[in-house]
Amino acid sequence: MELDDNHFDRLTKRETLPAVVDFWATWCGPCHAMAPAFAAAARELRYSHRFIKVDVDEATATARRFGILSIPTLVLLREGREVGRTSGVMRTPQLVSWVLSTAQPSPT
Repeated sequence: MELDDNHFDRLTKRETLPAVVDFWATWCGPCHAMAPAFAAAARELRYSHRFIKVDVDEATATARRFGILSIPTLVLLREGREVGRTSGVMRTPQLVSWVLSTAQPSPT
């Protein structure tokens, strides 16, 4: 799912599943290189995580709020709060591993 500034908060703050947000741009070669891995990870984890794409050129306020300085950048949100971040291209197994290890709740 692709979200803009108007819909990002509305969806992510009420989402019960952890959300993996891919900050990308249409002109970004590495972003296009990672797109198939992101789509494959989204299919693999579709029942446990929500996968969201945010075009930094279209959703400038959201990108600025998250301090996105390089793309692709993945941000993992749980209950609307950031719990993890990574930048750079990943293959599907690496991406899935990062999501699963980062999405685990901290022991309380």
